[in-house]
Amino acid sequence: MKILLLGGDGQVGFELQRALAPLGPVSAFDHAGCDVTDTPLLRKVIRGAHPDVIVNAAAYTAVDRAETEPALAHAINAAALAVIGSEAARTGALVVHYSTDYVFDGTKEDAYHERDHPNPVNVYGASKLAGEQALQQSGARHLIFRTGWVVGMHGQNFVKTILRLVRTKTTLDVVADQWGAPTPAALIADVTAVCLRAAAHAPDADFCGLYHLVSSGRTQWHEYACRIVDQAQRAGCTLALPSTGIRAVATSVTPRQARRPCNSTLDTHKLRDTFGLHLPDWREAVDPVLGELFQTLRSTAVAPWRPRPSDEPGCISHQAPAVAPKP
Repeated sequence: MKILLLGGDGQVGFELQRALAPLGPVSAFDHAGCDVTDTPLLRKVIRGAHPDVIVNAAAYTAVDRAETEPALAHAINAAALAVIGSEAARTGALVVHYSTDYVFDGTKEDAYHERDHPNPVNVYGASKLAGEQALQQSGARHLIFRTGWVVGMHGQNFVKTILRLVRTKTTLDVVADQWGAPTPAALIADVTAVCLRAAAHAPDADFCGLYHLVSSGRTQWHEYACRIVDQAQRAGCTLALPSTGIRAVATSVTPRQARRPCNSTLDTHKLRDTFGLHLPDWREAVDPVLGELFQTLRSTAVAPWRPRPSDEPGCISHQAPAVAPKP
Protein backbone atom coordinates (compact mmCIF):
# COMPACT_ATOMS: atom_id res chain seq x y z
CA MET A 1 0.00 0.00 0.00
CA LYS A 2 1.11 3.56 -0.70
CA ILE A 3 1.21 5.52 2.56
CA LEU A 4 1.27 9.26 3.25
CA LEU A 5 2.42 10.08 6.78
CA LEU A 6 1.72 13.54 8.21
CA GLY A 7 3.44 14.63 11.42
CA GLY A 8 6.40 12.35 10.88
CA ASP A 9 8.59 14.29 13.33
CA GLY A 10 6.47 13.71 16.45
CA GLN A 11 6.76 10.98 19.07
CA VAL A 12 4.34 8.66 17.28
CA GLY A 13 5.25 9.83 13.78
CA PHE A 14 8.91 9.01 14.36
CA GLU A 15 8.03 5.41 15.25
CA LEU A 16 5.49 5.14 12.44
CA GLN A 17 8.21 5.70 9.85
CA ARG A 18 9.82 2.47 11.08
CA ALA A 19 6.64 0.44 11.63
CA LEU A 20 4.93 1.31 8.34
CA ALA A 21 7.94 0.78 6.07
CA PRO A 22 7.31 -2.99 5.55
CA LEU A 23 3.79 -2.28 4.30
CA GLY A 24 4.85 -0.23 1.28
CA PRO A 25 6.39 3.09 0.25
CA VAL A 26 5.95 5.78 2.91
CA SER A 27 6.01 9.50 2.09
CA ALA A 28 6.65 11.18 5.43
CA PHE A 29 6.13 14.90 6.01
CA ASP A 30 7.06 16.87 9.10
CA HIS A 31 5.67 20.28 10.03
CA ALA A 32 8.19 22.08 7.85
CA GLY A 33 7.24 19.99 4.84
CA CYS A 34 3.50 20.17 5.35
CA ASP A 35 1.86 22.58 7.77
CA VAL A 36 -1.59 21.03 8.11
CA THR A 37 -3.12 24.43 8.88
CA ASP A 38 -2.24 25.52 5.31
CA THR A 39 -5.25 24.06 3.54
CA PRO A 40 -4.07 24.60 -0.08
CA LEU A 41 -0.70 23.03 0.75
CA LEU A 42 -2.33 20.13 2.59
CA ARG A 43 -4.56 19.36 -0.38
CA LYS A 44 -1.57 19.63 -2.75
CA VAL A 45 0.50 17.20 -0.67
CA ILE A 46 -2.32 14.65 -0.46
CA ARG A 47 -3.14 14.83 -4.15
CA GLY A 48 0.52 14.68 -5.13
CA ALA A 49 1.12 11.55 -3.04
CA HIS A 50 -1.89 9.59 -4.43
CA PRO A 51 -1.96 7.53 -1.20
CA ASP A 52 -3.92 4.40 -0.43
CA VAL A 53 -3.60 5.31 3.25
CA ILE A 54 -3.20 8.69 4.96
CA VAL A 55 -1.76 8.38 8.47
CA ASN A 56 -2.20 11.61 10.41
CA ALA A 57 0.15 11.90 13.38
CA ALA A 58 0.23 15.71 13.26
CA ALA A 59 -1.21 17.20 16.44
CA TYR A 60 -1.22 20.19 18.75
CA THR A 61 -0.40 18.63 22.14
CA ALA A 62 0.50 21.57 24.43
CA VAL A 63 -2.40 21.03 26.83
CA ASP A 64 -1.93 24.17 28.92
CA ARG A 65 -0.97 26.47 26.07
CA ALA A 66 -4.09 25.43 24.18
CA GLU A 67 -6.14 27.38 26.71
CA THR A 68 -4.67 30.61 25.29
CA GLU A 69 -4.31 29.34 21.70
CA PRO A 70 -7.67 27.71 21.03
CA ALA A 71 -7.77 28.77 17.38
CA LEU A 72 -4.42 27.16 16.62
CA ALA A 73 -5.31 23.98 18.53
CA HIS A 74 -8.56 23.73 16.58
CA ALA A 75 -6.85 24.39 13.25
CA ILE A 76 -4.36 21.54 13.75
CA ASN A 77 -6.50 19.05 15.67
CA ALA A 78 -9.88 19.57 14.01
CA ALA A 79 -10.02 21.72 10.86
CA ALA A 80 -7.17 19.81 9.23
CA LEU A 81 -9.12 16.56 9.71
CA ALA A 82 -12.02 17.92 7.69
CA VAL A 83 -9.61 18.58 4.82
CA ILE A 84 -7.88 15.21 5.12
CA GLY A 85 -11.24 13.45 5.33
CA SER A 86 -12.66 15.20 2.28
CA GLU A 87 -9.59 14.37 0.20
CA ALA A 88 -9.66 10.74 1.30
CA ALA A 89 -13.38 10.42 0.61
CA ARG A 90 -12.78 11.74 -2.91
CA THR A 91 -10.23 9.03 -3.75
CA GLY A 92 -11.27 6.19 -1.44
CA ALA A 93 -8.13 6.36 0.69
CA LEU A 94 -8.18 5.09 4.26
CA VAL A 95 -7.36 7.61 7.01
CA VAL A 96 -5.62 6.65 10.25
CA HIS A 97 -5.85 9.30 12.96
CA TYR A 98 -4.82 9.53 16.62
CA SER A 99 -6.98 11.06 19.32
CA THR A 100 -6.70 11.28 23.09
CA ASP A 101 -7.99 10.05 26.43
CA TYR A 102 -8.62 13.71 27.25
CA VAL A 103 -11.91 13.66 25.32
CA PHE A 104 -13.42 12.37 28.59
CA ASP A 105 -14.09 14.35 31.77
CA GLY A 106 -12.61 11.71 34.10
CA THR A 107 -15.65 11.34 36.35
CA LYS A 108 -16.24 7.65 35.52
CA GLU A 109 -14.80 5.20 38.04
CA ASP A 110 -14.09 2.44 35.55
CA ALA A 111 -12.24 2.47 32.24
CA TYR A 112 -13.89 4.35 29.39
CA HIS A 113 -15.32 2.41 26.44
CA GLU A 114 -15.60 3.73 22.89
CA ARG A 115 -19.38 3.97 23.38
CA ASP A 116 -19.07 6.30 26.41
CA HIS A 117 -20.10 9.90 25.85
CA PRO A 118 -17.12 12.28 25.52
CA ASN A 119 -17.10 15.42 27.62
CA PRO A 120 -13.70 17.17 27.45
CA VAL A 121 -12.75 19.54 30.27
CA ASN A 122 -10.09 21.53 28.42
CA VAL A 123 -9.48 23.15 25.03
CA TYR A 124 -7.05 20.46 23.94
CA GLY A 125 -9.55 17.67 24.57
CA ALA A 126 -12.31 19.62 22.85
CA SER A 127 -10.13 20.19 19.77
CA LYS A 128 -9.26 16.50 19.53
CA LEU A 129 -12.92 15.50 19.87
CA ALA A 130 -13.81 17.96 17.11
CA GLY A 131 -11.17 16.29 14.94
CA GLU A 132 -12.69 12.87 15.52
CA GLN A 133 -16.10 14.19 14.56
CA ALA A 134 -14.80 15.99 11.46
CA LEU A 135 -13.22 12.80 10.17
CA GLN A 136 -16.28 10.69 11.00
CA GLN A 137 -18.54 13.14 9.17
CA SER A 138 -16.28 13.42 6.10
CA GLY A 139 -17.40 10.12 4.63
CA ALA A 140 -13.84 8.79 4.48
CA ARG A 141 -12.97 5.27 5.57
CA HIS A 142 -11.07 5.68 8.81
CA LEU A 143 -9.39 4.19 11.84
CA ILE A 144 -9.32 6.49 14.87
CA PHE A 145 -7.09 5.41 17.76
CA ARG A 146 -7.53 7.14 21.11
CA THR A 147 -4.39 6.89 23.18
CA GLY A 148 -2.67 8.72 26.05
CA TRP A 149 0.36 9.13 28.32
CA VAL A 150 2.62 8.59 25.31
CA VAL A 151 6.31 7.95 25.90
CA GLY A 152 9.14 7.46 23.44
CA MET A 153 12.77 8.13 22.64
CA HIS A 154 11.90 10.96 20.30
CA GLY A 155 10.43 14.25 21.56
CA GLN A 156 9.47 15.42 25.04
CA ASN A 157 7.45 13.36 27.51
CA PHE A 158 6.87 12.66 31.21
CA VAL A 159 9.74 10.17 31.56
CA LYS A 160 12.31 12.60 30.16
CA THR A 161 10.99 15.36 32.42
CA ILE A 162 11.25 13.19 35.54
CA LEU A 163 14.76 12.01 34.67
CA ARG A 164 15.88 15.58 34.09
CA LEU A 165 14.41 16.81 37.37
CA VAL A 166 15.73 14.06 39.65
CA ARG A 167 19.27 14.65 38.45
CA THR A 168 19.35 18.15 39.96
CA LYS A 169 16.37 18.65 42.29
CA THR A 170 16.28 17.50 45.89
CA THR A 171 12.50 17.79 46.31
CA LEU A 172 9.75 16.93 43.88
CA ASP A 173 5.97 16.66 44.07
CA VAL A 174 3.95 14.56 41.64
CA VAL A 175 0.17 14.23 41.63
CA ALA A 176 -1.32 10.93 42.72
CA ASP A 177 -4.99 11.41 41.80
CA GLN A 178 -4.86 11.29 37.98
CA TRP A 179 -5.09 7.79 36.50
CA GLY A 180 -4.15 6.41 33.10
CA ALA A 181 -1.86 3.98 31.26
CA PRO A 182 1.63 4.92 30.01
CA THR A 183 1.82 3.86 26.37
CA PRO A 184 4.98 3.71 24.22
CA ALA A 185 4.92 5.45 20.86
CA ALA A 186 6.48 2.29 19.40
CA LEU A 187 3.52 0.21 20.60
CA ILE A 188 1.08 2.64 19.00
CA ALA A 189 3.01 2.49 15.73
CA ASP A 190 3.27 -1.32 15.77
CA VAL A 191 -0.45 -1.74 16.47
CA THR A 192 -1.21 0.66 13.63
CA ALA A 193 0.85 -1.45 11.24
CA VAL A 194 -0.87 -4.67 12.37
CA CYS A 195 -4.31 -3.13 11.86
CA LEU A 196 -3.43 -1.81 8.42
CA ARG A 197 -2.05 -5.20 7.40
CA ALA A 198 -5.27 -6.87 8.58
CA ALA A 199 -7.34 -4.39 6.58
CA ALA A 200 -5.23 -5.02 3.47
CA HIS A 201 -5.51 -8.80 3.73
CA ALA A 202 -9.27 -8.70 4.28
CA PRO A 203 -10.55 -5.91 2.03
CA ASP A 204 -14.17 -7.00 2.40
CA ALA A 205 -14.07 -6.84 6.21
CA ASP A 206 -15.20 -3.62 7.82
CA PHE A 207 -12.46 -2.72 10.27
CA CYS A 208 -13.18 1.00 10.16
CA GLY A 209 -14.17 2.86 13.29
CA LEU A 210 -13.00 4.19 16.63
CA TYR A 211 -10.67 2.21 18.92
CA HIS A 212 -8.93 2.72 22.25
CA LEU A 213 -5.19 1.99 22.08
CA VAL A 214 -3.29 2.11 25.36
CA SER A 215 -1.22 -0.29 27.46
CA SER A 216 -3.09 -2.62 29.80
CA GLY A 217 -3.53 -1.80 33.48
CA ARG A 218 -3.43 1.62 35.01
CA THR A 219 -1.37 3.78 37.31
CA GLN A 220 -1.15 7.36 38.55
CA TRP A 221 1.60 9.87 37.89
CA HIS A 222 3.29 9.53 41.29
CA GLU A 223 3.57 5.73 41.08
CA TYR A 224 4.83 6.07 37.51
CA ALA A 225 7.47 8.62 38.54
CA CYS A 226 8.69 6.39 41.38
CA ARG A 227 9.02 3.42 39.05
CA ILE A 228 11.03 5.51 36.59
CA VAL A 229 13.44 6.61 39.32
CA ASP A 230 13.77 3.12 40.86
CA GLN A 231 14.50 1.60 37.47
CA ALA A 232 17.02 4.35 36.69
CA GLN A 233 18.90 3.68 39.92
CA ARG A 234 19.00 -0.05 39.20
CA ALA A 235 20.42 0.78 35.78
CA GLY A 236 23.29 2.71 37.37
CA CYS A 237 22.14 6.26 36.68
CA THR A 238 23.38 8.94 39.06
CA LEU A 239 20.43 10.82 40.57
CA ALA A 240 20.13 13.52 43.20
CA LEU A 241 16.70 12.36 44.33
CA PRO A 242 15.57 8.78 45.13
CA SER A 243 11.98 7.69 44.65
CA THR A 244 11.41 7.94 48.41
CA GLY A 245 11.95 11.68 48.07
CA ILE A 246 9.12 12.13 45.57
CA ARG A 247 6.00 13.28 47.41
CA ALA A 248 2.49 12.29 46.35
CA VAL A 249 0.21 15.33 46.18
CA ALA A 250 -3.28 16.19 45.02
CA THR A 251 -4.00 17.93 41.74
CA SER A 252 -5.43 20.83 43.73
CA VAL A 253 -1.97 21.82 45.00
CA THR A 254 -0.44 21.89 41.51
CA PRO A 255 -2.84 24.14 39.58
CA ARG A 256 -2.43 24.39 35.81
CA GLN A 257 -4.10 26.45 33.12
CA ALA A 258 -5.96 23.44 31.78
CA ARG A 259 -7.98 21.02 33.87
CA ARG A 260 -7.03 17.35 33.66
CA PRO A 261 -9.44 14.41 33.92
CA CYS A 262 -8.88 12.45 37.12
CA ASN A 263 -9.51 9.17 35.32
CA SER A 264 -8.54 8.74 31.69
CA THR A 265 -8.19 4.96 31.72
CA LEU A 266 -9.34 3.44 28.42
CA ASP A 267 -10.86 0.01 27.83
CA THR A 268 -9.21 -1.78 24.87
CA HIS A 269 -11.49 -4.82 24.47
CA LYS A 270 -12.81 -3.61 21.10
CA LEU A 271 -9.29 -3.52 19.65
CA ARG A 272 -8.57 -6.97 21.04
CA ASP A 273 -11.81 -8.49 19.79
CA THR A 274 -11.52 -6.98 16.31
CA PHE A 275 -7.84 -7.51 15.58
CA GLY A 276 -6.88 -10.23 18.07
CA LEU A 277 -4.39 -7.98 19.85
CA HIS A 278 -3.56 -8.38 23.53
CA LEU A 279 -1.78 -5.24 24.67
CA PRO A 280 0.97 -5.57 27.32
CA ASP A 281 0.79 -4.26 30.85
CA TRP A 282 2.09 -0.69 31.04
CA ARG A 283 5.15 -1.75 33.06
CA GLU A 284 6.16 -4.35 30.50
CA ALA A 285 5.44 -1.90 27.69
CA VAL A 286 7.50 1.03 28.96
CA ASP A 287 10.52 -0.89 30.31
CA PRO A 288 12.29 -1.11 26.90
CA VAL A 289 11.85 2.65 26.43
CA LEU A 290 13.20 3.30 29.92
CA GLY A 291 16.22 1.11 29.18
CA GLU A 292 17.08 3.12 26.07
CA LEU A 293 16.61 6.41 27.88
CA PHE A 294 18.83 5.27 30.76
CA GLN A 295 21.64 4.51 28.33
CA THR A 296 21.40 8.05 27.03
CA LEU A 297 21.22 9.44 30.56
CA ARG A 298 24.38 7.66 31.69
CA SER A 299 26.32 9.10 28.76
CA THR A 300 25.31 12.74 29.21
CA ALA A 301 26.44 15.37 31.67
CA VAL A 302 24.06 16.88 34.19
CA ALA A 303 22.68 20.18 32.94
CA PRO A 304 20.87 22.78 35.08
CA TRP A 305 17.14 22.33 34.94
CA ARG A 306 15.11 24.98 33.15
CA PRO A 307 11.34 24.91 32.72
CA ARG A 308 10.22 24.13 29.19
CA PRO A 309 6.82 24.73 27.58
CA SER A 310 6.73 21.07 26.56
CA ASP A 311 7.29 19.67 30.06
CA GLU A 312 4.59 17.10 30.70
CA PRO A 313 1.91 16.67 31.82
CA GLY A 314 1.00 19.32 34.37
CA CYS A 315 1.49 17.05 37.33
CA ILE A 316 4.92 18.08 38.59
CA SER A 317 5.99 20.88 40.86
CA HIS A 318 9.39 21.71 42.28
CA GLN A 319 9.48 23.27 45.70
CA ALA A 320 11.89 25.54 47.56
CA PRO A 321 10.80 24.94 50.21
CA ALA A 322 7.01 25.21 49.89
CA VAL A 323 4.96 23.54 47.18
CA ALA A 324 4.98 25.73 44.11
CA PRO A 325 3.16 25.18 40.83
CA LYS A 326 5.38 24.22 37.94
CA PRO A 327 6.08 27.28 35.75
